[in-house]
Amino acid sequence: MPRRMLPIGIQTFRDLRERGCYYVDKTDYLANLVAEGKLYFLSRPRRFGKSLLVDTLKELFEGSEPLFRGTAIHDGWD
Repeated sequence: MPRRMLPIGIQTFRDLRERGCYYVDKTDYLANLVAEGKLYFLSRPRRFGKSLLVDTLKELFEGSEPLFRGTAIHDGWD
């Protein structure tokens, strides 16, 4: 099995998935985030994935289905 590239410096979900980078799937948390809440304040340390999280939500709501193949949210999102 070939090694995957670490996504150092990549801040968009599209680049991360299209380049085949190493990715820890946390999309099941996104489904809960969208279904259960109204307002969120993202308070995280620098370089902790805030931009990637927001970009992942953007791709999810734009309906970029091919990017989510093989992730937890793929079959449960319309």
